Amino acid sequence: MLATLGRFSARHRWWVLAVWVLLVLGVVAAGRAFGGSFSNDLTLSGADSQAAYDTLRARFPDLSGDGMQVVIRSGTGAISPEVQRKVEAGVAEVRHQSDVAAARSPFGQPPSMVSDDGRTAIATVQFTGRAKDIPEDSVRRAQEAFAPVREPGVEVAFGGPVVQAESGPSGQEIYGLIAAVLVLLIAFGSLAAMLVPILTALAGVGVGLSVITLLSGPMTIGTSGPVVAAMIGLGVGIDYALLVVTRHREEMARGLAPHEAIAAAMATAGRSVLVAGTTVIVAILSLYAIGVPFVSALGLASAVTVAATLLASVTLLPALLAVFGRGLDRLRIGRRRAAHGFGAGWVRTVARFRWAAIVLAVGAFALLALPLGSLRLGTADGGSQQPGSTQRQAYDLVDEAFGPGWTGPLLITVDYRQDGLAPREAAGLRATIARTDGVERVLPPRPDAQGRTAVLTVVPTGSPDAEGTERLVHTLRNVVLPDAAPRAEAHVGGATATSIDLADRLGARMGWFMLLVVGLAFLLLLVEFRSLAVPAVAVLMNLLAVGAAYGPVVAVFQWGWWPAGLIGAQPGPVESFAPVMLFAVLFGLSTDYAVFLLSRIHEDYLRTADARGAVVSGVASTARVILAAASVMVAVFAGFVLNDQRVVNLFGFGLATAIALYALLAMLVLVPAVLTVLGRSAWWLPGRAAARRSAGTGDREHAALG
Repeated sequence: MLATLGRFSARHRWWVLAVWVLLVLGVVAAGRAFGGSFSNDLTLSGADSQAAYDTLRARFPDLSGDGMQVVIRSGTGAISPEVQRKVEAGVAEVRHQSDVAAARSPFGQPPSMVSDDGRTAIATVQFTGRAKDIPEDSVRRAQEAFAPVREPGVEVAFGGPVVQAESGPSGQEIYGLIAAVLVLLIAFGSLAAMLVPILTALAGVGVGLSVITLLSGPMTIGTSGPVVAAMIGLGVGIDYALLVVTRHREEMARGLAPHEAIAAAMATAGRSVLVAGTTVIVAILSLYAIGVPFVSALGLASAVTVAATLLASVTLLPALLAVFGRGLDRLRIGRRRAAHGFGAGWVRTVARFRWAAIVLAVGAFALLALPLGSLRLGTADGGSQQPGSTQRQAYDLVDEAFGPGWTGPLLITVDYRQDGLAPREAAGLRATIARTDGVERVLPPRPDAQGRTAVLTVVPTGSPDAEGTERLVHTLRNVVLPDAAPRAEAHVGGATATSIDLADRLGARMGWFMLLVVGLAFLLLLVEFRSLAVPAVAVLMNLLAVGAAYGPVVAVFQWGWWPAGLIGAQPGPVESFAPVMLFAVLFGLSTDYAVFLLSRIHEDYLRTADARGAVVSGVASTARVILAAASVMVAVFAGFVLNDQRVVNLFGFGLATAIALYALLAMLVLVPAVLTVLGRSAWWLPGRAAARRSAGTGDREHAALG
C-alpha cells in the first residue's frame, strides 16, 4: 500500500504539491478566522475542590469565578491619596464591566488589604466564570482600568488564575530549527536533501497547529498546548522524513530509478515511519484514560500535529523527492563520508563484550534515574514564572509585603444544611482552623443570605506550591473539618487546592496509565515483528530511557541543579501532568528508533538466517542515521528549552535528554548487546515454527523464522 502511495505521489507530484499548498493556506486561514484562544482548564470532576466550586456557584455566585489580583506598590513611601483615588476609580470602572462579578478596593473595608508599611495594596477582581471561559478582551479591559494608577514610583502588576501565560512560540525556537538544518546538512551533505525533510515537517506542523487553533474554539486547550505540539511535530516530522530520504538515497545508489526508489523507500522506511507514528499517536491519545480534561486536551493537540506530519511524510515527501529526482544530491556540501565501517566496528565490539555492555548501560540508566525517588508533583506558582512577567512581579510583591500564603489562599465552603446555623457555627470553625499548623490567618466567615452556608478564606503560611501547603489541605480535609464540623458538608477549594487535587489524581492513576501505554506498544510491535522477545526488548529499552530522563528533570526543575539557571528554570515541583505527558510522548518517540533499527535487523535476518550477523549489519547500516535523527530531535527540543513557559522548558529538556540517552545507550549499546545474547530466539514466536513445518515449507526464510 505504501509503495503504491509513493508511486502515485511521485507520478502526480505537481498535483500533490498543489493540494498541499492549498491545504496549508486553507487551514491556516480557517484557523485565523474561526479559531479560538488557548487557556488552562484545571476542572476536575469528582474532586473536593470541584465540590467547593459547585457550592460557591450555588450559594455565592460572586465568588464562584476565578479572580485576578491587582497589586499596587509605591516605591517612594506610603501610597498617596492621589494613587488611592485612582485605584478606587479603577475598581468602580471594573465593577460595571461584563464578565465581572465583583471588584474590591484594598482601602477602607475590613479586612484591609494594605501592607503594614503602607506601601503595597491588593485590589481583587472576581470574574463570573472560570479562567477558561473568560474572554481575553474582558481580562484586558479590566487591566486597562488600572492603567492610570501607573505613575513614576508606582508599580502595578497582575496575578491570579485568569492571568494566563503567553501561548505560542517565543521566537527562540528558531535556534533549534537552525541546528536541525546543520545536522541534516552534515548527514546528507546536500542542500536539496536537507530541504526535503524541513519542508515536509513545516507543512505538517503548519496544518497541525492550524487544526489545533480551530479545535480551541469548541474545546479548551491549555496555553502550552500549541508550543508542545509544535515541538513534537517538528521533531518527528523531520525525523520521519530523514529516515525515508536516507532509504531513498540508498535505493538510488543501488541503481533504481527515482520513482522506483521512492516506492522501495516507502515500502521499507515508510512502513517503519507509519508504525512509529501510529505508536506515538496511540500513546499520546492514551492520556484520555486518565480522565483529566486538561491533560487529555494537551495530548489531543500533540496527536493532531503528529498525525499531520505523518500524512505529510507519506504523501508530500514522495512528491518532493520526485521533484528533485536524481538532482537530490547535486547541491553538495563537502564530500560524502560513509560511516558503515565505524558502525560495524562498534557493534562488533559491543557484541564481543555484550555482558559488560549490558551491565554498564543499565547501570548508567539506573544512576541517572536516582533523583526520581524524590519526585514531587504539583503546579508551579507565580514564583516560578519568568522574571519580568507580570505574574512574577505580582507574586514577588505580595510575597514580600504580605507573605507567600496570600498569593494563593484557600476557600473553605461549609454547608450546615439548616438555615441560620452558619453565622454561629462558622465562627467556632474559624477559631479551630486558625489553630491548625500551617495556617497564617483565617478571614471572618461570610454566610449566605439564608445563613445556611459559609465560606472562609484561609491564608497558609507557605506558598501555593510548598509541601507544607499540600499537607495543610489534606489535614483540613481529613482531620480538622470532619472533627470541627461533623454534621456539615465541608470542602476545600480555590486555585491552590485544585492544583493539589490535580497532582493527587495524576499520581494515583500514573501507574495504570503507564501499564496501558506499555501494553499497547508491546502489541503493536508484536504485530509488526511477529516475535515475543523483540517487543519486550524494545519496551524495556523505552522504560529505561524514560526513567533516566525523569531523574535529570527532577534534579534541574525541582532541586534547581545546573543548568537550571542557564535555561531560566525556576525551582519548584514538577508539573503534575508532565510525567504522564512525557511518558506518552517519549514512549512513542523512542519507538521510532526501535522500529527503524529492528526492522533493518529483521530484514537482514530474513535474508541471511544469521542472527549475530544481522545485528552487526543492521546496526552498522543504521547507526549514522539513528545518530543523525536523534541529533535533529535533540536540537529541535533543545531550542524549546529557551521558551518563557516553565512547562515548555521542562518538556524540551526532558525530551532532549531522553532521546539523547535512548539513541546513545539503548539503540547503540543495549539493543545490539541483548539481541546478540538472545541470538535466533529473539525472533521466535510460539506456534510459528510448528505451523511452518506442518505447511511443508522448509525454505531458508522459514527456517530462519523458526
